[in-house]
Amino acid sequence: MPTLPDKLPAIGATIFSRMSQLAAQHGAINLGQGFPDFDCDPALLEAVNRALHAGHNQYPPMPGIPLLRQRVAAQLLGGHGRAYDAEAEITITAGATQALFTAIQCSVGAGDEVILIEPAYDSYIPAIRLAGATPVGVPMTADYRIDWDAVRAALTPRTRALILNTPHNPSGRVASEDDLRTLAALAEQHDLIVISDEVYEHMVFDGQAHQSVAKHPALAARSFLISSFGKTFHVTGWKVGFVAAPQALSAAFRKLHQYTVFTVNTPAQWGLADYMADPAPWQGLADFYQAKRDAFRAGLAATPLKLLPCEGTYFQTVDYSAVSDVPELAFAEWLTTQIGVAAIPLSVFYSRPQERRQVRFCFAKKAATLEAALGRLQALRP
Repeated sequence: MPTLPDKLPAIGATIFSRMSQLAAQHGAINLGQGFPDFDCDPALLEAVNRALHAGHNQYPPMPGIPLLRQRVAAQLLGGHGRAYDAEAEITITAGATQALFTAIQCSVGAGDEVILIEPAYDSYIPAIRLAGATPVGVPMTADYRIDWDAVRAALTPRTRALILNTPHNPSGRVASEDDLRTLAALAEQHDLIVISDEVYEHMVFDGQAHQSVAKHPALAARSFLISSFGKTFHVTGWKVGFVAAPQALSAAFRKLHQYTVFTVNTPAQWGLADYMADPAPWQGLADFYQAKRDAFRAGLAATPLKLLPCEGTYFQTVDYSAVSDVPELAFAEWLTTQIGVAAIPLSVFYSRPQERRQVRFCFAKKAATLEAALGRLQALRP
């Protein structure tokens, strides 16, 4: 066999694939990988079915069908007060991961540095390295707030971009208005591109508001805003997302987008555009997931696991130091094989080794799934 170049020699299979496989092998309840185990709204399926039978089965326009881009622009205007041009500044993508990858590829190159707020979603670093740039991890504080003094210390003349993620995966924290103001000042001072991963934008709890880069003119002018229909509408397997960015950034994005995926499946786009005529599904999402969060946290309170704050997303992080002192990956594997509940160790979200004795659960599950998992977790002993 011919020898192939290994462009990511330090990176293997993702932790999500690894833990999901382990869960399947041992019959564990999978609270590791972040996807719902319940169906989407039947009305959305009906909308896609109508699109299929209406003949929307050939290539759509490269940046996405106009109606869906118009729906996204209207949502961003209503939610954040930012008027994006649907024709030139909204692009439909093959999921948020592709949007992130393409935004990184068109923003940075050899010799550049990219600031990551860690713990950070695991697709960021491979995309940065494939662009020839260097990831620079900046750990959050002990209570998972952005450490802006550490960010300032990490900036160099080679820093080209910063990746923001709010609501934050895996910690469940949300960025504040002060955080966005601080970021805007730094981005202007150091001429940074901001890549803002906002896939959990509609999952912010306890009456808080999501602080999008779209709300801040100085940030919106230099940012790629990325979100996910899959996360919002419980259809992660469809892999449809979008990026909103100023015209110059969108033009650079589309130049690469057209030669990677070119476009995104047509009937899903038409179905989503039809479904989004009614804003109720995303407007009710925070309450829907807050109820799941509250029920899950109430059950976890009967275990020795220490609950960390969860202000957004559908992830709950816990500290297991009262149960075990083994490293996080070993604990997650033990929890899966011996207790029967899969979780994700937070240590895998760092570029340098970090051990806080914490794991992440996903509560985007049916009530019966969460109740069964809690029954097993309540067998834990200090």
